[in-house]
Amino acid sequence: MSEEKNPESNSTNPSEKPKNTEQNTATEEAIIAEANKATLPSVADIEEEIQSLDALEDEDTDAEDSPKDLDDELNEDSEDESSSERHEIPKKEYDSLSKQELIDEFKYLLKNHKIQAIKEHVDEIRAAFYTLSDEALEEVKERFLADGGNIIDFRYTSPELKEFSALYFDYREKRNQYYRNLKKNLQANLETRNALIEELKELKNEVGGEDGFNAIYAKFKDIQERWRNAGNIPRDRYNLVWNTYHHHVENFYDFLHLNREFRDRDFKENLDKKLKLIERAEELIQESDVMRAFRELQMLHKIWKEEVGPVAKEYREDIWEQFSEATKKIHDARQEYFKNIDEIQEQNFLRKQAIISEIATLALGEYKSHKAWQEKIKEVQGLRDEFFKAGKVPRKKNKEIWNAFKEATRSFNRQKNGFYKEQKKEQFENLKKKQELVRIAEQHKDSEDFKATTDLMKKIQQDWKKIGHVPRKDSDKVWKAFKAACNHYFDRLHASKNKESAHEIEAFQAKNVILEKVRKLKLEGSREDNLKTLKEHISAWKALGRVPFKKKNIEKDFNKALDVHFKQLDVNRKEAELIKYDNRMSNLVDADDQDRINRERFFLKKKIEEVKGEIRQLENNLGFFQHVPDDNPMVKEVHQNIKKHREELELWKAKLRKLKSIDA
Repeated sequence: MSEEKNPESNSTNPSEKPKNTEQNTATEEAIIAEANKATLPSVADIEEEIQSLDALEDEDTDAEDSPKDLDDELNEDSEDESSSERHEIPKKEYDSLSKQELIDEFKYLLKNHKIQAIKEHVDEIRAAFYTLSDEALEEVKERFLADGGNIIDFRYTSPELKEFSALYFDYREKRNQYYRNLKKNLQANLETRNALIEELKELKNEVGGEDGFNAIYAKFKDIQERWRNAGNIPRDRYNLVWNTYHHHVENFYDFLHLNREFRDRDFKENLDKKLKLIERAEELIQESDVMRAFRELQMLHKIWKEEVGPVAKEYREDIWEQFSEATKKIHDARQEYFKNIDEIQEQNFLRKQAIISEIATLALGEYKSHKAWQEKIKEVQGLRDEFFKAGKVPRKKNKEIWNAFKEATRSFNRQKNGFYKEQKKEQFENLKKKQELVRIAEQHKDSEDFKATTDLMKKIQQDWKKIGHVPRKDSDKVWKAFKAACNHYFDRLHASKNKESAHEIEAFQAKNVILEKVRKLKLEGSREDNLKTLKEHISAWKALGRVPFKKKNIEKDFNKALDVHFKQLDVNRKEAELIKYDNRMSNLVDADDQDRINRERFFLKKKIEEVKGEIRQLENNLGFFQHVPDDNPMVKEVHQNIKKHREELELWKAKLRKLKSIDA
């Protein structure tokens, strides 16, 4: 087996013919003609043109992920590499982005990546953008018709749509230019390679001429170097051109037999290089990443064919067999990978179908609150993450599963958007309510009627808390206005109270004097005289009025001092409590604090009901002791508790009567 028929052959199947690119050429011409249009395209124009571009790109990058005959795969290195580059560009979840975010991502791709490598990304961005645009159009149309508009008069445009159309026009022009340049470069490279073949054919005629072998050999090496750097050529011409070149290389070596030294030296260098390629190919057999090993094998085959010349005939078949054996093992590993990957991808397909079903079910639910929607949004986001992590599906099912996924998520988003559209209406109503409270607060913030206005301000603050959310753009503004008005009023209120604090400080100082007198008081004489003295101190205490709020504990200290004397005078608890309570009520009246009086009345009524309940419970408990003597310790204890609670009840009732008399 000769090297000419094996490693340099472009296909393991001799009957296999190169792919025809006539359709590509026609497509390119159509694209070039279309590119001469200077106006921005409509959506329909864009859709029609991109299909023709896709046809050309698909020919350049088809079936990267599906197994084919090995040599056919290995020879794809003569074509454009946009497919592998495209898969290295990470994709975002374009369906979750806003229109402006999609535009920004489009700009980023155009600026930072090759135009031929972003097709799939642009397609998904385009689909997501048009979906959002359609939703916006329908919303505007609904409002237009609801306001009484005639559908004939309806027009819709948006800055985002104009910007996106301009970007798409730029994208189209760049793709057109890329494919025009690609065709031009491929043809130029073909002409360069044909010219090199002609130089090589003429070179053999120089052997034995005036130029020495060194000069001829240098020209040969120069031709080889220029051949390696000549670039890609059209795929349909690759086999013919390469085989022609290799044929003339072999012929040149045959002429070199006149100078065995040059030929043998070159054969030896080529043999060393090819043995290293075999060694690396055998190492790739152990590579765990099968696809990575296969891609490197493609590079090794290109070096074998393009960069390394022939070897001595006695080694040609052996080294090719070694290289072929390593190649076959890598190829078999790749075929096994694809065999297993089919099963894996089918499982991925089923898993993705299940995820889509879950999203579709969530889209059918009715959720009445923001909290419920946020929970479902998190669930859908989790399912989206699972979908993208589930792995690839069979290529023929990829479009099917992707469309189903987009439809399910869009259905959920439509329901979500409908809910939040209603929420916005509520928020605008809430904004009107809060703006009314702001108006009331600003209207009364300078009022001098502190008693009435304080109640009003407290009420509108409570009303504010009960109103729900307002649009985010207005939230901060309306809150600051309300807060400023309320703070202005309460600052004035506190300033007014501070003016009265001088009198309260004097009252505190005077009460301290009375407190010390009561503490040091020595009761002498009759009980009536001593009781009269205590009441005089109480009257003097009451006459002084309020003390600063932070000093109010002096009231407790005064009552404790009185309790010591009441106990010494054997004043019963009810009488003592009422005397002290009379002092407390006078403080409330002096403060003119109706809120505190109302809270005190509520407290007394509550205590009365609690004590009555305790008495009823104790009396019910006596029913269990009908046949037990009254001198039984447990029965006696119950009777004592009832008596104690009745005395307490009378005290609370007496306090309530006193409060009513003061309040009246």
